[in-house]
Amino acid sequence: MPLKDSFSGNIAIVAEREIALGFRLIGIEDSFIGTGGEEGVRKFEELYRSGKYSLIMLSENLQRFMDRRMLNMVNMSTRPLVVFIPPAGGGRRRNPWRNWPREFLAWK
Repeated sequence: MPLKDSFSGNIAIVAEREIALGFRLIGIEDSFIGTGGEEGVRKFEELYRSGKYSLIMLSENLQRFMDRRMLNMVNMSTRPLVVFIPPAGGGRRRNPWRNWPREFLAWK
């Protein structure tokens, strides 16, 4: 099999509304709004088992609704490759220690 063919395939997105719509705007038709926990995980399983996709991008928020078996499957999968994307609003989580000196001084 030629190397070029081994890397071709479809892309699917399961994410927050803003992210899914953004991917639709750039031409990825298989972009699904799926942040409803179990509903989003079911949609991911459907896409994963279809065999139609070479890349599935999921919202990080769906991780907490996946059991250990599914997380292991996702982490080991290369076909399709499954990657988690940060939720809308940025991927940087607020550092809980950032404001503690100010909060501590205000408490006293």
